[in-house]
Amino acid sequence: MPLTKEKKAAVITQFGGKATNTGSIEGQIALLTERIAQISAHLQANKKDYSTQRGLMQLVGKRKRLLAYLQKNNLTGYRALIEKLGLRK
Repeated sequence: MPLTKEKKAAVITQFGGKATNTGSIEGQIALLTERIAQISAHLQANKKDYSTQRGLMQLVGKRKRLLAYLQKNNLTGYRALIEKLGLRK
């Protein structure tokens, strides 16, 4: 189930500033995190859905690259985002 327009706008507003600022790194990472959580829940019920599993790995890799970029360019923003999303333990 894809994210609805309202859910996307809410996530972008919470992490990226305005709802129209969809290009912000923080907003993109937050959206990817939401999709990863949805797909992970789907895969727990459908263990043999290998094409979705591959798509999940691609999303995780994309989020990892965006996090590396954010860490390199804005360390304080990176740390704040990690804490908000609860990614690192």
